[in-house]
Amino acid sequence: MSGFTRKKAGAAIAAFAAIALSLTACSGAATPSTSGSAAGGDTGKATGEISYWLWDNNQKPAYQQCADAFHAANPDATVKITQYAWDDYWSGVSNGFVAGTAPDVFTNHLSKYPEFVSQGQLVPLDDALAKDNMKTDIYQKGLADLWVGQDGKRYGLPKDFDTVAVFYNKKLLSDAGVKEADLQNLTWNPTDGGTYEKTIAHLTVDANGKRGDEPGFDKTKVKVYGLGLDGGSGGGNGQTQWSMYSGTTGWTFTDKNPWGTHYNYDKPEFQSTIAWMRSLIDKGYAPTIEAVTGQSSADIYGAGKYAMITNGSWMINQMFNYKGIQTGVAPTPVGAGGKRSSMYNGLADSVWAGSKNQASAIKWVEFLGSAACQDIVGKAGAVFPAIPSGTDLAQAAFQAKGVDVTNFLVHVKDGTTFLFPITDHASQVTNIMQPAVDAVMTGKAKADSLTAANEQVNQLFAG
Repeated sequence: MSGFTRKKAGAAIAAFAAIALSLTACSGAATPSTSGSAAGGDTGKATGEISYWLWDNNQKPAYQQCADAFHAANPDATVKITQYAWDDYWSGVSNGFVAGTAPDVFTNHLSKYPEFVSQGQLVPLDDALAKDNMKTDIYQKGLADLWVGQDGKRYGLPKDFDTVAVFYNKKLLSDAGVKEADLQNLTWNPTDGGTYEKTIAHLTVDANGKRGDEPGFDKTKVKVYGLGLDGGSGGGNGQTQWSMYSGTTGWTFTDKNPWGTHYNYDKPEFQSTIAWMRSLIDKGYAPTIEAVTGQSSADIYGAGKYAMITNGSWMINQMFNYKGIQTGVAPTPVGAGGKRSSMYNGLADSVWAGSKNQASAIKWVEFLGSAACQDIVGKAGAVFPAIPSGTDLAQAAFQAKGVDVTNFLVHVKDGTTFLFPITDHASQVTNIMQPAVDAVMTGKAKADSLTAANEQVNQLFAG
């Protein structure tokens, strides 16, 4: 999942630098053994069955290898892995909390865990990690900090991270006379879209073969859109839809991150970004929200109907596996401030407070958070693990498949990432902002209507 927007401008840039990941720095911290405890601090082996849920089917084989290695070191323990699609996953977790059927351990998301903490559904890991000498400075810079709640307690160990880039259809570029190298230095602004919009327009083709920047282009009969939209408007976080643009303007979601208490959806930088997105639809360069809501932009791309889409690094394997489609990856465009931007989202594994096998569940989380497991995941070439050695192995694994992932990692190298907004009331914020942004993107409301929605959001934090 995955699962959003480059935080805070100006002052936020300092925060971004602090959060930026270092791909070359390796930690000398102790590596946990497969029993789940750090070398030299083993407090015993895990026992019993440990249920573990995740939502990405592409990662399941690698985690099964981790489970097998964990079982080999803990013969009396078995990890049962279950995978669900994103929506079913979270309804299953939430309903499981109530019914007492939630998994012992599950992959957690930054948008979910604050509410889970407030509900008392997660086990603080601090005491066990200290007892087992499990270090938290072994991860890419800043990742471990994301999973410390407002109470100062830790509720997850980092497993991976993701950024956003532009996937493009090489043949459609060639047909348009656009060189792949041209996509490496595109510029964007919310006024006229820069060279990025010019490229999107030229890559758009109607049923008569007219391009979006040619006289006679029929926006009512588009055969190929220059830019696809990922499943809808993006609501209030827009990770793969618009956050890579708003992040270049200096706009930030909240007053601080994590644990901000004031949202900034009333700012002109945000509203002008959403208005620009709507303008692409009006011009026929991008599909309507009604046409794509709930649809996979990747599959539509795979059918040859999108020349480009913006999406996350978790999609790399899928995007390069469409038959008959030659895919490339370009970086997100450079904003008026001279920098690119990408939301930075890091997942973690958490232990359910209702688990009947908490001690063993924590050991499984410790192993998931170790280089022993994350190197296995890295070698599988599916995502970027949180530990630098795993990240390096993933980059090499993708390269071996003929996929250059440099344009995803450039944000890490250049420090142009920003955090998914981590606040209380996340689900309520979504309930307010999803229809509000939908209304603008469908043309039913003007961008300044988002100011009223922002006031509703900030009322959640009043008092």
